[in-house]
Amino acid sequence: MNKPSETDQEDPLKLDNQLCFLLYTASRKMTSAYRPLLAELNITYPQYLVMLVLWESIGSPSNDSAKNTLIEQGVKVGLLSEKLSLDSGTLTPLLKRLEKQGLITRRRDSNDERVVRIGLTDEGACLKQRASKVPQALLCNSGLSKDDFSVIYSELHAVLKKIPGLI
Repeated sequence: MNKPSETDQEDPLKLDNQLCFLLYTASRKMTSAYRPLLAELNITYPQYLVMLVLWESIGSPSNDSAKNTLIEQGVKVGLLSEKLSLDSGTLTPLLKRLEKQGLITRRRDSNDERVVRIGLTDEGACLKQRASKVPQALLCNSGLSKDDFSVIYSELHAVLKKIPGLI
């Protein structure tokens, strides 16, 4: 195998020199790695991301009345859209499928009918327990150590903060 020349490494239009291509490839590989783990939960990767936001935002009942109100009312679709960097045209079909699966509820806000709120059903809330095994399984399957994963996460997060646009 030939060693890449300095010219190849400096060529700004060479595919292998594109950060965007590495990120794209990494994203596709990560999504693919999640697929068998999420198949056991009967959800797709984008649905998993929606559920993560709902589990994080809504959680489970507590003694805190504000928290219980959030559970009863659900979260605004706008919050999901913002957190996931997805527009409503992409998010709405995901939410409809999750509703059809019995994992979430969708309803209009009682104070503003333009606002749709997403809640967790009991089945959706219970799925969190089964999903809690996914991150550890992914880490084990990746061949990365916890420290490797942490370093990659921190560096990628720093890069994403510097790139203009979403996030």
